[in-house]
Amino acid sequence: MTPRAGEAGFAGPGVRSDLRVEVEEREDGGIVVDLASKVEVYYGSAIRRQVRDQLKHLGLDNVSVTINDMGALPFTIGARVETAALRAGLLDERSPGFVPKPQRAASERGRLRRSRLYLPGNDPKYMVNAGLYGSDAVILDLEDSVHPAEKDSARLLVANAIHHLDFGPAEVMVRINQHSVGLEDLARVIPSGPDLILVPKVEDPTEVEEVDRTIARMLEELGWQRPIWIMPILESALGVERAFDIARCSDRVAALTIGLEDLTADLGVSGSAKEQATQYARTRIVNAAVAAGVQPIDSVFADVSDLEGLASWCERSRALGFEGMGCLHPRQIPIVHQAFTPSPEEIEQAQRVVAAFERARKEGLAIVSIGSKMVDAPIVQRAVKIVERARALGLSVEEGSGG
Repeated sequence: MTPRAGEAGFAGPGVRSDLRVEVEEREDGGIVVDLASKVEVYYGSAIRRQVRDQLKHLGLDNVSVTINDMGALPFTIGARVETAALRAGLLDERSPGFVPKPQRAASERGRLRRSRLYLPGNDPKYMVNAGLYGSDAVILDLEDSVHPAEKDSARLLVANAIHHLDFGPAEVMVRINQHSVGLEDLARVIPSGPDLILVPKVEDPTEVEEVDRTIARMLEELGWQRPIWIMPILESALGVERAFDIARCSDRVAALTIGLEDLTADLGVSGSAKEQATQYARTRIVNAAVAAGVQPIDSVFADVSDLEGLASWCERSRALGFEGMGCLHPRQIPIVHQAFTPSPEEIEQAQRVVAAFERARKEGLAIVSIGSKMVDAPIVQRAVKIVERARALGLSVEEGSGG
């Protein structure tokens, strides 16, 4: 019988923080590790030891492993070795590569989500320092940024990254694929403990409900009480029209967002007319999200070199009622944060409104005024939200302001 073999990962010119692994079954037993690494002098022994320990953990003691290392960190080595073993048919599909254990405190449903930085799910070099960029969330993407032939490898890399890397205070999100492929993604990434799952191209509430049931079942199997939230992405005319039903179909839905590139393609309009053509859809997303009690989050701004255009877009996005948006490059994060953070003037005015309302309430007055302007309940409600957001961001707020 021909020995079974499998390969995974990447090596060669221009490749960083990755490795190419070949795992082959041995007829005479034992583990052999053949390593070529540019960091052989410093880490060669540690890499060989990690690979041997992992293979024993996976129950493999009769394999040879050939590695061409391009400076990969342990989480990448672990993911690529397991992928190669799976592709060789040496492992059961659900074999655990690590002991499932949440690595971070649970994420709150209504936490700040001004920015979320997209990271390609099969390229480890972008993951290593992602927590240093200061985004409110990072998205490890298993969908559009991953070639179909590499979906299996990417989901293992993402699972290992979540389990082993420190993303700082950023909320850790995973964008899965659609339908059955997305459920396979969940089977791998849920045991690593992500905070939120983005479900792409949603057109019907049943798609979100299936993801919800899968998450619930896996959390029960793991014995975890930890919440994992869902953010549906609406990327078609049909999805937009069903926005409210999608937003309220599951208690796990914490936010609702829109994908403008796919939506404009579905509408049959050019990129230059994107904002005008999607104005209705974006407004409907905001209205549906607010009505359902979840956060409305805008799409990405695709031109990463046009920072002035981004700032202008963010200003209009916030004016529509969005609370944040996606980022394709770290340079976009500060601009997005500035746009979705209340200015000192806004905070000061909001504090005045709240304070005036509280004084009037204590005095039994039904009418509140600031100077010559009457203040009604919606204005007070909006002011309270600004003060609460300022507090959440750690900005200076006078004690006693806010509800």
